[in-house]
Amino acid sequence: MKVAVSATSPELTAQVDPRFGRAAAFVVVDPETMEWKAIANENAAAGGGAGIQTAQMIHREGVSVVLTGNCGPNAYQTLSAAGVEVVTGVTGRVDEAVAAYRERRVRPAGGPSARA
Repeated sequence: MKVAVSATSPELTAQVDPRFGRAAAFVVVDPETMEWKAIANENAAAGGGAGIQTAQMIHREGVSVVLTGNCGPNAYQTLSAAGVEVVTGVTGRVDEAVAAYRERRVRPAGGPSARA
């Protein structure tokens, strides 16, 4: 299983970026082994459609779960349609967010947490 966390920089100890579509980077983590890799978000500066493009990028990485601060309706719909679970309201460091997910201290969102 892979978990993608929106991050302010490409590091396991980075802060969770409160934005999904315009996050600076994503840290993709195996929550069991804590092996990870960072992905720069080339869509962060997009004029429009950043959420959808970022959701597609995350899906191509084979991610099962996204941990982020907020997720807009277009990105949420794209991720949900691809079978990716979305958890919003996540704060702190990336490694702490993954631990919270692993320990079931955070729950999937019932819908988008931000407007388009």
